[in-house]
Amino acid sequence: MHRLLPLLLGAIAASAQTPALPAGVKVEKNISYSQYPQTVLDVYSPARSTAGKRVCGVIEIHGGGWGGGTKEQVVERFVLPWVNKGCVVANIEYRLTKVAPAPAAVQDVLQAAKWFASHAGKYNVDRRRIIATGDSAGGHLALMTALTPKRAGFGPTGKVKAVINWYGITDVEDQLGGPNMRDYAVTWVPQVEGRMELARRVSPETWVRKGLPPVLTIHGSADPTVPYDHGVRITRSLRDAGSDAEMINVSGGEHGQPREQFDAVWPQIFEFLRRRGFFKDR
Repeated sequence: MHRLLPLLLGAIAASAQTPALPAGVKVEKNISYSQYPQTVLDVYSPARSTAGKRVCGVIEIHGGGWGGGTKEQVVERFVLPWVNKGCVVANIEYRLTKVAPAPAAVQDVLQAAKWFASHAGKYNVDRRRIIATGDSAGGHLALMTALTPKRAGFGPTGKVKAVINWYGITDVEDQLGGPNMRDYAVTWVPQVEGRMELARRVSPETWVRKGLPPVLTIHGSADPTVPYDHGVRITRSLRDAGSDAEMINVSGGEHGQPREQFDAVWPQIFEFLRRRGFFKDR
């Protein structure tokens, strides 16, 4: 096993229980959004009422190399900052590699985005302000919810209006061989006929084009798991194509660590979105 895989899988062995929530925050647990037992999500609503107004919605996708992780383990770090900002968050689970390899996870997150958009009215979410976000493999999947075109054949598209990508994989083929090969990628994209073509189809880099939703990437310059170049290239490619993209370089940061360095970028994330109309001007 690759010596860096535990960094990507994160706190899989940690408690799967949802942490204590701030007073007034509500959660609806394990709502089915597709036909598989694994395709469930939790909806978190902010403490202050959203009645009578539309708020931003966030689709949170956990990481874990497409083969591990849980929605519960990202609540404190990647769900609550959005809820505290006044957003409604759909924190999703999806089929992991041991259940179904690529492209299952991509198909699932597209279905989750469709579900969230179709239920936006129930949760007072503005369909024009739905954000996808995730870390590592979750960042990859967040990008795929926004970049995947209909012709890819993975499922419903066009539901996501912005992406916050935390050090996500952007070129899956790059991780199937050579110096950037990673066991989690080799396992997720199995040895089948047309393997490299499948790897390209599940790579955000493949679908870069003009007119995509805004993308903000956060990546550590010393990331040993997902190369920093993945973040640089997707940002450059999007801009060169005429789409809206920015990147935050966490100098010396590794794969989401040190946590305090990465957590310090939240004001920049909210400002990125404010300038694009997702939050009201102060």
